[in-house]
Amino acid sequence: MKLNELRPAEGAVKDRKRVGRGKGSGNGKTAARGEKGQKSRRGYSRQRGFEGGQMPLHRRLPKRGFTNVHAIKLQELGLDFLSANYAEGEVVCLESLRDKNLAEPKVGGIVVLKRGELTVKLTVVADRVTKGAREAILALGGTIQEPPCAKPAAE
Repeated sequence: MKLNELRPAEGAVKDRKRVGRGKGSGNGKTAARGEKGQKSRRGYSRQRGFEGGQMPLHRRLPKRGFTNVHAIKLQELGLDFLSANYAEGEVVCLESLRDKNLAEPKVGGIVVLKRGELTVKLTVVADRVTKGAREAILALGGTIQEPPCAKPAAE
């Protein structure tokens, strides 16, 4: 088989419908758009969620909750993640995550969770460390420090 012999499967590719090309084509005159109305006009595009003038669902439902726009986004790191991405004696902090391209976008801090096993001794600089994770880090002789200043990521 050669590249010039490759063809799509039978029936996989259909020709596009050419509308407005005369009576004989079956899609002439109104070009399969019907007679009158908004949808028959040129440039028509319906907005997402439009219900024909009826009050749309997203406006019928009550508003709930609150989103704090000033909240600092924290990235969750498991002990298994730290073992896989850091060598013995390294410092785990937001800057080191960014240097290794492991930080999620717009992250302003770190939370260390007891997920998986820790196999290397590390210095962890995190905003929060769970009780189980703290015990696992200290058991291997690692240290835990508070960050100098929790600041949001540059936008």
